[in-house]
Amino acid sequence: MSSYRNSEIRPPIMAGSPPALVVPKLDWDRPPWNRWAFHHVRELVPTAEVWRGSGHAKKLPRDERDLDALAVESSIDGQTTLAGLLDETFTDGFLVLKDGTVRTERYFNGMTERSLHLSQSMAKSVTAAVCGILVGRGLIDPEKRVTDYLPELSETAYNGATLQQVLDMRSGVHFSEEYTDRYSEVGQMDVACGWKPIPPGSDPAFIWPQHIWELILRLKTLDRPHGTAFNYRSIETDVIAFCLERVTGKRLPLLVSEEIWQKLGAEESASFTVDPAGYALACGGFNATLRDYGRFGQMILDDGAGIVPADWIAATRNGGRHGPDYWSILAQGSYKNQFWLEDPRARSLMCVGVFGQMIWISWQHRMVVVKLSTWPDFTDTAKERATVAALHRIAEALA
Repeated sequence: MSSYRNSEIRPPIMAGSPPALVVPKLDWDRPPWNRWAFHHVRELVPTAEVWRGSGHAKKLPRDERDLDALAVESSIDGQTTLAGLLDETFTDGFLVLKDGTVRTERYFNGMTERSLHLSQSMAKSVTAAVCGILVGRGLIDPEKRVTDYLPELSETAYNGATLQQVLDMRSGVHFSEEYTDRYSEVGQMDVACGWKPIPPGSDPAFIWPQHIWELILRLKTLDRPHGTAFNYRSIETDVIAFCLERVTGKRLPLLVSEEIWQKLGAEESASFTVDPAGYALACGGFNATLRDYGRFGQMILDDGAGIVPADWIAATRNGGRHGPDYWSILAQGSYKNQFWLEDPRARSLMCVGVFGQMIWISWQHRMVVVKLSTWPDFTDTAKERATVAALHRIAEALA
């Protein structure tokens, strides 16, 4: 069954009692099942709460503007409207904040203001924000080697890598990010993190990792010297998370709760998916509401708002070497501290996840835009380009 746009008839996925169409465990994150699954993750896999605390939610003032008819670039061909782009890019939630005020908030595909939506790799930026906080307290040093915190990794390819190299995904460790290859390292991660069962028909001689730590310990191959080149590897974030857990003695969901979510004034508790050993998947298992992703982005825009050190955010915005070899849609893009940097001039930061997750944080325009989606494909250059172009059109319209 193919996927469906918001403008098309929704198939009865998990609707009815019993449900007419039950989401398959092996393919819940693939189309069309992901259109339901990404905002019902807690019904599919084990999760741990990221408690919002007992305080009041941070108020988001509202001054909404109808942007549906705004002319933007189509992801298919030519021009369309913003409403048309949101439809053709399988949008679940869309939020625009200008100076901390809600200018547009839209929900589609059954998602509501209380739905927790899977972040995919936007989780990397949330995890890194906790790292920045601990760096500011002197509890962790990015220039130290990861083996200073996790000595067990001396027997892996991570031996000799600094934490900063891992934060910037510039270690030389071999880790294949081939999402459709069940036997690639990221394919093995699906099983290790508890997202997927062992695929039927797998080689019976293949030994699947039982949890994420076991997968990390298996990474013995070094592709190149540490620090010589950027290469996107999701497992880097999990190495960071284990360092954070080791120095604090706390699990990641508690760290995110105490250090960010409670201080942020989140409206809802968030959650992480957890593996069979209870480890929260730092690289992609975070779930939160549309507004709370907006609050996270606004906190970064406010130079940490006293939560994350301002100098850590400034260092992140400085980035490093720039160019399309980081991300083809960003001609001058770079990657720093688990955030994408759009270009060295505007220095906007981006949190990005597969299947169309994005938080755009622009100091130039004093804007935060959150787009939660369920694309049919992991990545889609046309959708990515059109979305980034639309962000700038919105900024022009709200100037």
